[in-house]
Amino acid sequence: MDRITKEQRSYVMSRIRGKNTKPEKEMFSALRQAGIKFEKHYKLLGNPDIVFPNEKLAVFVDGDFWHGLYFQQRRGSLPEYWVKKITRNIKRDRKYTKELEKSGWLVIRLWEAEVLKDTGKCIKKIQKKLRSLHKLIERTRSGSYVHHP
Repeated sequence: MDRITKEQRSYVMSRIRGKNTKPEKEMFSALRQAGIKFEKHYKLLGNPDIVFPNEKLAVFVDGDFWHGLYFQQRRGSLPEYWVKKITRNIKRDRKYTKELEKSGWLVIRLWEAEVLKDTGKCIKKIQKKLRSLHKLIERTRSGSYVHHP
């Protein structure tokens, strides 16, 4: 059983940011400092937080609670409302990741805690993926890359 009314929950939920959260702002700032150009909140399935359209790379900065970090350990102590909501969020995240990948996008998902603990490590993860994508794009343009399924 939940301890708050529907009205209280509605108010609390209305106060939660969906965009420009602290971890997102940390990533935006670090990417700019590294001289990496990106798009914020690009219109794409799942509304990724950071996108590199030319490379078809989408980055999500997922909130730990909302997207289910340690969900299995916390599940037993959460009211049913949160269990259902977080379960739906996890399923939706997986679905969007699969659909984006099917349409040729690469997806990186970063946890809020991961970003706040070591933003530099998260930037390096993105840089590494961008380097490999740039090499692939160059090989494709030069005709030296042949895809064998």
